[in-house]
Amino acid sequence: MGVVTTTAKEPKQDRSRATRQRLLAAAVACLAEHGWAGSTVSVVAERAGVSRGAAQHHFPTREDLFTAAVEYVAEERSQALRALPGQGRAAVVAALVDLYTGPLFRAALHLWVAASDEEQLRPRVTELEARVGRETHRIAVELLGADESRPGVRETVQGLLDMARGLGLANLLTDDTARRERVVAQWAALLDEALG
Repeated sequence: MGVVTTTAKEPKQDRSRATRQRLLAAAVACLAEHGWAGSTVSVVAERAGVSRGAAQHHFPTREDLFTAAVEYVAEERSQALRALPGQGRAAVVAALVDLYTGPLFRAALHLWVAASDEEQLRPRVTELEARVGRETHRIAVELLGADESRPGVRETVQGLLDMARGLGLANLLTDDTARRERVVAQWAALLDEALG
C-alpha cells in the first residue's frame, strides 16, 4: 500500500475550498438577484461553474446552501468592519449603513421572507439572524467607542442599526443614495451628542 502524503491532499483540499467559496458567492448573488423562488441548487451550481452533484456534496440541501451563504458573507462583512482603521463616527455610520444597502442585505431579506413561510427554514434563519445581529451590534459598539454602561447607549446603537436596516429596505426599489447620505450625516451628529 502506498502512503498518501499531505502534499497530495492539499491541492484537492484547495480545490474543494475554492469550489465551496464559489458556491457560497453564487448563492448570495442568485438570492439577491432572483429571490428564493428563483434560486435553486441547479441555478447556483451553474453560476458557480460546478455540477449539481458537486454542489450537493458540499451542501446536501437547499437550506444548507443558502443559510451557509448568508452566514459566510456576513462573516466576511464583519471581518471587513473589524478591519476598519480608526475613523470618525460619520465614517463608521456610513460603513454600517453600507452593510444594509448591498447585495448581502438583499439576499438575507429574501431568505428572511422565505423563512417566514417555510417551517424547515425558519429556525435556521432565526438563529443565524440573531447571531449576525449580536455580532454586528458588538462591532458597532466597538467602532463607535460607545460605553454601554451608560443609560440609553445600548438603545442608541441598536437604533442606529435598525435605522440602517430601514435605509436598506428603502433602497430596494429605488436608488436612495442622496437621501441616505443626508440621514447618515444626521445620525452621525446625533451619535456624537448621545455618545459624547
